[in-house]
Amino acid sequence: MAFPTQRLRRTRGTAGLRGIVRETELSPNDFIYPIFVAAGEDVKNPIASMPGIFQLSINHAVEEAKKAHSLGIPGVLLFGIPDEKDEAASGAYDPEGVVQLAIRAIKDAVPELLVVADVCLCEYTSHGHCGIVDKERGVVLNDASLELLAQTAASQAEAGADIIAPSDMMDGRVAALRSELDREGFSETPIMAYSAKYASAFYGPFREAADSAPQFGDRRGYQMDPANAREALREVALDVEEGADIVMVKPALPYLDVIRRVRDATNLPVAAYNVSGEYSMLKAAVQNGWLDEERAVLETLTGIKRAGADIIISYHAPDAARWLAR
Repeated sequence: MAFPTQRLRRTRGTAGLRGIVRETELSPNDFIYPIFVAAGEDVKNPIASMPGIFQLSINHAVEEAKKAHSLGIPGVLLFGIPDEKDEAASGAYDPEGVVQLAIRAIKDAVPELLVVADVCLCEYTSHGHCGIVDKERGVVLNDASLELLAQTAASQAEAGADIIAPSDMMDGRVAALRSELDREGFSETPIMAYSAKYASAFYGPFREAADSAPQFGDRRGYQMDPANAREALREVALDVEEGADIVMVKPALPYLDVIRRVRDATNLPVAAYNVSGEYSMLKAAVQNGWLDEERAVLETLTGIKRAGADIIISYHAPDAARWLAR
């Protein structure tokens, strides 16, 4: 019994053999790179809590998309930062909104790059919530929000988005978006649903990046309790039933067990979002000299893939792609 164990251990010290027996292979093709697109001209605002990430005007977003494509990253995910916000989130579904314009510009410049459009109202509402709010009762109006989310999805598809990604967590939003996309002639446009999106502390830097922190209350009423795993499977099943083509778990690192459960429960592609707080805490450790960045990032992303993710959305994507190319 000792001999085969010893023989297997020897593979750990031999690079060629390690490659042959490696169970999980990470590739730039696994990644989607998020980009924050800001209104205005020649904007490149650094995000203090996310070193190396910027709010970019469309011209810079196009250049960033080109770089991602040159590194073998197959897609980008766009978040919009409009000039003005209002209670109706009108910038989200404006045909000439910042994301719609960015989609057109990126598809013109790099037509083979997949452009994923985030569908949510939080970046566009004056109050920062993901839907329309009844201020007197202090609640988000689910059904009224669905109408605006569906309009947003259709306007993004019209602009040329390859994938629509609803992140709002309103009940029934996948069905509403699928119905509207089909009605507007975009039946072939897939939906990547944020199916298990937890009410997480790890979103803090994103809210700075997208200027989307709620002005009152919080989002726990429509995002998931971090203590729940079985609920994630129910949410995924509902989204699949409503017509989702890809399901997502967000965040990734505190929910690797959920990624695995979702992977085991569905044959659809599974995405995982390596979110802003996960990125920032690793960057902070690197800046303090506590971690080797390349090894830590690649180990992190490999762990997410090993848990069962087919697609990894990560701000580390360009760096990871460069390291993997070596």
